[in-house]
Amino acid sequence: MRLKELIDCLEEFAPLNYQESYDNSGLIIGNQENEIHKALISLDCTEEIVDEAIANQCDIIISHHPIVFKGLKKFNGNNYVERVIIKAIENRIAIYAIHTNLDSVLNGVNGKICEKIGLKNCKILAPKTGLLKKLVFFVPLKNATEVRNAVFEAGAGSIGNYSECSFNTSGQGTFKANNEAKPFVGELNKLHEENEMRVEVIYPAPAEKKIMTALWENHPYEEVAYDIYALENTHQQVGSGMIGELETEISGLDFLHQLKEKMGLSVIRHTKILDKKIKIIAVCGGSGSFLLPKAIQAKADIFITADFKYHEFFDADEKILIADIGHFESEQFTQELLLEIITKKFPNFAVRLTGNNTNPIKYLS
Repeated sequence: MRLKELIDCLEEFAPLNYQESYDNSGLIIGNQENEIHKALISLDCTEEIVDEAIANQCDIIISHHPIVFKGLKKFNGNNYVERVIIKAIENRIAIYAIHTNLDSVLNGVNGKICEKIGLKNCKILAPKTGLLKKLVFFVPLKNATEVRNAVFEAGAGSIGNYSECSFNTSGQGTFKANNEAKPFVGELNKLHEENEMRVEVIYPAPAEKKIMTALWENHPYEEVAYDIYALENTHQQVGSGMIGELETEISGLDFLHQLKEKMGLSVIRHTKILDKKIKIIAVCGGSGSFLLPKAIQAKADIFITADFKYHEFFDADEKILIADIGHFESEQFTQELLLEIITKKFPNFAVRLTGNNTNPIKYLS
């Protein structure tokens, strides 16, 4: 298949505009129109990963972390980033990164962590704002159901656990068609009044093109009257971190032992184990210390993440148990998640998980 088909699949699951401003998710190397036959999935894109792709005749590497975060001015092979880029280009291997956009979706990186440790009633810990829009359009009463259903099908009208949400009011629309017009109703050069429905729906910004195409293709008027509004509402299904509950509360020490087993950990850095049970759990794959206030505010008993600095552990202030399980360790199952996303959409496409452990941090026991 073409590379574009695979990219469309990944970006439908985790749209690029959900990534953080500092990030560099998306197609880093490659032409979307190129044909691909086999993909390699990894957490990081290192020289060993490129060599593995070459050995296994993979056309594309899909990594969680982008190999390029900042602009490169020279390609001399003086560091591992330049060497990876050069080797991938020389061997015609595309590189695609799906980073903080995959962190931000409900069933993404953090959703996979929640699944692994057995949480229920999971939701986003810090929902994002500025990702929703409202579409208002006007349509003849007899066509309202058909057009409304078309924009629903294209992705509009979903709010949390509810779909096909809209607000509808009826009224009188007026217009006068000039000599060049081809009106659906009314006569040329005569003021026409039509019973119309005003339909309001909310939608996620990445779905705008598809929704507007559905509106234009299904609306009977030659000129469609519509308004688009940017909203500051929080998007409850997109954001940083997640929070959920255990089926049964347990002691802090017992939970840490379970966490170590379920996540396959060799070590956990943690704050003082408090004299209270663990029930509500906040998680954030990768560097999540910025979410500690949110976890405390949400009354989580423990916050599982990585990359806490020494002084940041004091911020727990005996209000919460912090469990720093390591950056790689917290995101390791992202590879499994990507495999699931791709094989569900393309069951006959060849895709493999890397056999390399790219964790740069080692532990001496």
